[in-house]
Amino acid sequence: MKFLVDNARSFTTHVAERAEEFRALSAGQNPEVLFISCSDSRVVPSLITGARPGEFFELRTAGNIVPEYSRDHLTGQAATIEFAVSVLGVRDVIVCGHSHCGAVKALVSGGDLSGLPAVRGWLERAATKPETTTPATPDLAEAVQRHAVTQLERLHTHPCIAERVAAGTLAVHAWYYEVHTGAVQQYGPDETSFRPL
Repeated sequence: MKFLVDNARSFTTHVAERAEEFRALSAGQNPEVLFISCSDSRVVPSLITGARPGEFFELRTAGNIVPEYSRDHLTGQAATIEFAVSVLGVRDVIVCGHSHCGAVKALVSGGDLSGLPAVRGWLERAATKPETTTPATPDLAEAVQRHAVTQLERLHTHPCIAERVAAGTLAVHAWYYEVHTGAVQQYGPDETSFRPL
């Protein structure tokens, strides 16, 4: 914790060195991308992409799960998506899954989550077991990729996403990030499989 506190204290020096860039941020935000990723500490969107402050609007959930839209059960995730798309006008949405994902591992293995009722409820309500064609590998590559595509499909249940995609003013993408190599693959609107960026 001390390391984090020391860096937070010295951050003002870093900001002062880039004063104009940070001063511009006070005028408001204008991100081009909504980046939906897992809460996993090994996944750092700005590190992976080199994004600077103000370039991403981020939504992080356990397992990068996008709950299906429901007018009867509006969620914080739905509010974040709606704000990014309808107010900020992002032009792209990326759902980024990652290797060695604990949430996907739990979905695939069907392990006992009775001691984690909130995790169990989140996974039961918000995700389905990814169907795979090969045996699971330690990195869970195929399962994570299929899971990311499922979340991409769930995005289309959100009216703001469906409307903007239909109008051609929004594109949605699924990414797969390998935490052990740093490699990123993409599944785009016209793709049938993941390919290197």
